[in-house]
Amino acid sequence: MANRPELTPSQDHQRKAAALLADMQRHDGLAPINLEKFWADQDLARRDCFAPAAPQVDLGLMMSGECVWDELGVPADYRRYDEDPAFRRELNIAYNRRAERIVGRKLLSEDLDDPSLKYPPTKALHDVFEARNEWHDWSWWLQQSAHDETELAALLDRVERRLENLRDFILPPTWAAEKDRLMKLGIKPPLYRWQRGPCTFATSIYGTENMLMLCLDNPELAARFRDLILKTMLAIGRILDEEAGLTPESARGWFGFADDNCCLFNADMYEFFGLPILREVWRTYAPEPQHSRYQHSDSPMAHLLPLLGTLDLNGANFGPTVTVTDIRRHLPDAIIHGQLAPFTLSNNEHERIVLEFLRDFDEARPARGLRFITAGSVNNGSRLTSMRLIMSTIQRYGRY
Repeated sequence: MANRPELTPSQDHQRKAAALLADMQRHDGLAPINLEKFWADQDLARRDCFAPAAPQVDLGLMMSGECVWDELGVPADYRRYDEDPAFRRELNIAYNRRAERIVGRKLLSEDLDDPSLKYPPTKALHDVFEARNEWHDWSWWLQQSAHDETELAALLDRVERRLENLRDFILPPTWAAEKDRLMKLGIKPPLYRWQRGPCTFATSIYGTENMLMLCLDNPELAARFRDLILKTMLAIGRILDEEAGLTPESARGWFGFADDNCCLFNADMYEFFGLPILREVWRTYAPEPQHSRYQHSDSPMAHLLPLLGTLDLNGANFGPTVTVTDIRRHLPDAIIHGQLAPFTLSNNEHERIVLEFLRDFDEARPARGLRFITAGSVNNGSRLTSMRLIMSTIQRYGRY
């Protein structure tokens, strides 16, 4: 998690924050708000947060399943929450009861997924590159699959052979029968439109220091690695598009990346390794202005903004040290998902929550396009009362 930026609020911002927090204390710790009006205005803002018709800043923060533990006062069991639909639904229902009272809406899904209506899982990019996905430290982590240049070259040889018959590799044996059954029910196969970004993926497969040194010491092998990542991504996408009955034209619309580790690459290294993958994937899946080209990079990667600006990103969720002003300078058409520091929210630092919003709103106001949310993950500890405070701040101070 990137460190939070220094915060030097103006006297006006300090005065506004103090006034709102004083009102919050007079209302039993709940920030004062007209919930019905907020959500009506939010619906308008969400339609187009750049539009003159948007009356207020668009609220992007709708919490997450990670927040149930602290809110409900129950021991965290992330893996069971991930794998047990009935357990997840029970917690989500209890969480939503509190959410309706505090913020006026349910926020988490209460659907009980029917496994018989899901396609069998297909293999992913990391499977092609032989990286195991293992559970530890409350999350899934890719395990490194090559440790030196000899191992990496051998791995890439195997990937190239795998690409010769990739369809049989990524589709499970039951795929054809399950596809036939589910298509008759009107359920189409899932598409491939989201990927761990090229820098994060490469450092997972080969190791962080190894990958950085590879770009410097053996650019030929690094380029081969880069090109095979891209070739495999496009091949997986094409196979799953065809299974869903899409053509190259009808498959277009959006593609998104999550690439925290791009911050580790200097501009020259990123232009060499990461940028060509993004450029070609977006040329394939999101070539038109109205298509979605989105990147999440919860890290201090402002040095890469000029390069990302050449790709016309229109959705960005970057680390808390990257400012709204800097993002807007290089990404004039991007919806800025941010820039509240995740720890500010998960620590429920009420004054700082208000001050960070006021800072971002002042920077975003001339061009609009701010969707206020954490600059990164929404973590356990983030409370519904803090979400309500953000909503109250938007209603009081975040109107255009």
